[in-house]
Order: sequence, then C-alpha cells, then structure tokens
Amino acid sequence: MKEIIADRTKLIDASGIRKVFALAAELKDPVNFSIGQPDFDVPEPLKNEAIKAIKAGQNKYSQTAGDNILKRKIAEQIENELGWANPAILVTSGVSGGLLLAFMALINPDDEVILPDPYFVIYKHVVNMLGGKCVFVDSYPDFELPVEKIAEAITNKTKMIILNSPCNPTGVVYSEQQIKALADIAAEKDILVMTDEIYERFCYDGRCPSIAEYCEKTLVLRGFSKSCAMTGWRLGYVAAGESLRSVVEEMTKIQQYTFVCAPTPFQQAAIAAVNYETSDFVDAYRKKRDLLYEGLKDKFELVKPGGAFYAFVKAPGGSGSEFVEKAIKNNVLIIPGNVFSEKDTHFRISYATSDEKIQQGVEILRKL
Repeated sequence: MKEIIADRTKLIDASGIRKVFALAAELKDPVNFSIGQPDFDVPEPLKNEAIKAIKAGQNKYSQTAGDNILKRKIAEQIENELGWANPAILVTSGVSGGLLLAFMALINPDDEVILPDPYFVIYKHVVNMLGGKCVFVDSYPDFELPVEKIAEAITNKTKMIILNSPCNPTGVVYSEQQIKALADIAAEKDILVMTDEIYERFCYDGRCPSIAEYCEKTLVLRGFSKSCAMTGWRLGYVAAGESLRSVVEEMTKIQQYTFVCAPTPFQQAAIAAVNYETSDFVDAYRKKRDLLYEGLKDKFELVKPGGAFYAFVKAPGGSGSEFVEKAIKNNVLIIPGNVFSEKDTHFRISYATSDEKIQQGVEILRKL
C-alpha cells in the first residue's frame, strides 16, 4: 500500500505527558503529579465575563490579530513593564499556538535554534518538523541559565535562542544577572530571543525578570491559561517591539490561514483577566512548593523551584524512566525527564494539585 502519512510525523512522538495523563484515567484515585494545569478553577468574575459575552452574541470570528480592546490593554501593560512604545500585539490560541506561529514565521530548513536543556517539550518537536536543528545546551545539575555555553553554541546558522523562565520542567527562575549577560550576547551577535513567559505570575522568591527588559529584539509569549486556570480556553498573546513588528505581522498572516482567531467570547473575559489580581493563587502555590520541597529534599536530589509549579528531581538509580514506572505502579503519576531533555536521569513533578495529594505523593515517593 502506498505510504500516505507525511514524513514529518516520524520526527515526533506522542507526548509523554499525554501518555501518563491517559494512564490517570485507568488508575483509581491516583496522586496525579503529571499534568501542568492549576487545580483551582477560573475565577467567577472571569467566568461571568465569558458567559456575558456568549449571551450577548459575541460568538463569531474576531479580527485575526484579536479584539482591539484586549490588544490595547495588553499593549498598555507591555509599555508599562518593558518600556516599549506602541508594541505589536497578536492574540493567539494559547501560548502553544503562538509558539507554532512563531516557528512557522521564522524557521527555515537547517536554521539552528539554541535551547537550554531541559526544555519545554513543544520546542524540539516543532523545530524538527519545520526542518530546523535544535542545539541543546546542557544546564545540569543546577538548571541555571548557561550563558557561556550558549555563547559558545552560536554559529552563523543560529536563528534564535529560546528562554523559558520560570521554567517548565525545572521551576527555575533565571536571575537578572544571567538574563542581562545573555541579552548582551544576543545584541552583540544580532540574534532574536524568544521568551516563553506563560508562568510569569508564578514567582515565589522575588520578581521574574524578563530578557525583554534588556533586549529589544525579543519576542514575548504570555497567556492566561496558568494564571487564571483557563487552560481549556486557549488564550495567549505575543508582544514585540519595533524591530520585530514584521515578525508579528507574518505570524498574524499565518494565523489567518490556520487558527483564524483566538476564541472570541473568551477574549472578552481576557480583557478583565489582564489585570486580574492573582496573588492569592500565587501564595497558595508557594505553600505547595514548600510542602513538596521540604518533603523530598532529604531523600532526593532536587533544586528548589523558584517559580511555575514543577520540580525536576534526580531519579534514584539513575534512570528516570525506570523510576517513573515504579511510581506509577504505586499510584503516583510523574513524567520521565527524557520527555523534556536529551538525558533520562530525572523525573518531573507538577505540584498543581491539592495539599493533601502532595502530602500523600511525597510519602509514597519517599518510600520508593
């Protein structure tokens, strides 16, 4: 039979996160440390904004780039925070949708993309599908930003550097000093930086500096999925300064022929979400972070997460995959580190669950 499946599909595997997520449905009341979505619900005032928009008939397409009022609110926030005058804004179907559009607008075959390893799972696979080449820069064992190694990895084929801080899967927040140092290198080499800041509100021990504060040639991707628990609403946005306005224009053009627009009634809710106060959620997750870290630190090798809601833990015995299998047999769902890395030495915990489940999971993992 003639082959009908495109060759590019062979460059990706089904997400290891989704495989474990599917397992959760088969286990009876597991400790689910697998999926990265908040355990709180969308705040009632934001739900009401979405319901109001649906009932008012705001259910048709929006402009491709997004609702004008929402774009204005996002632009004001970016201007105040980053000092960019009149930033280019594109509302996307989640940050994942924004990442896909950015890669499609920027990556040519053989272009090199520098990624600190570990990395968020989507980066590697989409770059590979588009014919680009991932250049992995090892950040083990402390997962701090490996500035010097990144500088050494730059070649004349380097198209971009990707940052993700607070980081999924490690929970590490890059320091201002590290970010400034990388911004200087990117400016000197004239290389675009793409910064994935979906977890920017979940910062526990001080502020989360953005490289966009120091490097104007930065594409900023943020969203509402994590901070307001809107994971199923698929709402994110891209912001860029004048030097990358043309990139956002090309991304908008591609969105026109792919996603068309982000979900319209939820864009209306996002107008209220831009400045919605989430400090109570952040405080609750700081306590969850502490509960997990204090429970594991004397039995496992792990870096204390500074943000997001993940911990990246060294597996006893050296194999992340083998330890994950053992944990799942004991009703604890965790993700093997090789989903996020070129190594298989760690496992990822998402502590976006109840305090009770965290305590239960910590107890089981300590026994293992």
